[in-house]
Amino acid sequence: MGKLRPLAPMLAAAALTVSVAACGSGGTGTASAGGSGAPAEKIKLTVALFSDFHYAPLYEEFKKTHPNVEIVERRAQFNDHHTNLITQLATGAGAADVVAVEGGYVGAFTPNPGKFHDLKQFGLDKRQGEYLDWKWQQGVSNDGSSLMGLGTDVGGLAMCYRPDLFEKAGLPTGRDEVSALWPTWDQYIEAGKKFAAANVPGAKFTDGPGEHFRAMVDQAPTGYYDDQYNVIAGTNPEVKKAFDLSVKMIDAGLSAKLPAFTPPWNTGIVKGSFATMVCPAWKTGTIKDQKPGEGTWDIAAVPGGGGNQGGTHLMVPKQSKHPKEAAELIDLLTGKESQIKLFKEASALPSLPELYDDPAVAGFVNPYFGNAPIGKIFTDAAKALKPQKVGPKAGDILKAFGDGLQRIEQGKQKPDEAWAQALKDVEKIK
Repeated sequence: MGKLRPLAPMLAAAALTVSVAACGSGGTGTASAGGSGAPAEKIKLTVALFSDFHYAPLYEEFKKTHPNVEIVERRAQFNDHHTNLITQLATGAGAADVVAVEGGYVGAFTPNPGKFHDLKQFGLDKRQGEYLDWKWQQGVSNDGSSLMGLGTDVGGLAMCYRPDLFEKAGLPTGRDEVSALWPTWDQYIEAGKKFAAANVPGAKFTDGPGEHFRAMVDQAPTGYYDDQYNVIAGTNPEVKKAFDLSVKMIDAGLSAKLPAFTPPWNTGIVKGSFATMVCPAWKTGTIKDQKPGEGTWDIAAVPGGGGNQGGTHLMVPKQSKHPKEAAELIDLLTGKESQIKLFKEASALPSLPELYDDPAVAGFVNPYFGNAPIGKIFTDAAKALKPQKVGPKAGDILKAFGDGLQRIEQGKQKPDEAWAQALKDVEKIK
């Protein structure tokens, strides 16, 4: 969840406290402590997230078998959330009982299994056969000794677009016709030039180049790291190609210059400040949360074929005083029924491939997006994707290139200068 999630700041949300219940081991429920008939000890679990994961109803499910736990959910902006966790682990204080770690950052933690509880100790390794193999492996420590997290969702890629703005620009509006406009990223840019030539008042073709750059790199066989976790961002031609195509979008005047998940970007979703945006499955939930209106946005195929962007794991830091209950909560939040509910509610595409053929997922049509068959769109994308190695500094490396693109947009640097500085910044990160 992604939530998914892109590696750019997300809108801070107020802390939410939900009182729910928790029980003893294995989800069997224990009403007393030590068999004495006394009430089970009241405990508090904290859950740290970087957006609204729509977990509140699932907490209520947990309540039915776990009557002695209060859950306090706390949220921070995306980058702050992960930076805070790194600091908390380093200082040994302040980490929540359950923490969400987005796919771009998970590699920062898997080299250090000693900082987290091994979920095998709580029997969660029994879940391995349910998962996409690559998604499961992302939650395993680099040395293979520890199961550090269970996956929530994956970010199968699509492209969201506004039919009303396409109509004003004289472009086709049906999702199949729109998808046919851009089999490749070069063709996407050409479609953008046609949109720009129509001079639709108040609207640019896309929000900004950062998420497009990330999508293009994510679609490549290798990204910032090779299979041995060596940083190859500066020498991988796929990274330079993605950067150059992003610069072409800027030079063609296609960008609204609105970084994703900032307040102006949220407003732009509603106002129609841009006509397209890269759309991993979880981002449709983000769009809906802004309340632009049913049918305002629709969903087409992403240029370049399938791909994955974002997706999250839930982990239990060693600082947790209640790791068993935390593991039980993770088990429920990532279970089959929960992943189906979260897909329908928040478009969080399941990590469990068995569900891709379940009519509840594969056949799901979302009326908020013009009755788009998002089940088929996103499960097809997930089946097509080939995951990359995610190294420990992937999130920081992405930010370095994203900052470079922003400097170009702001007129602070020429493309060659921005690229050169991004490479220097990556060298410092390594």
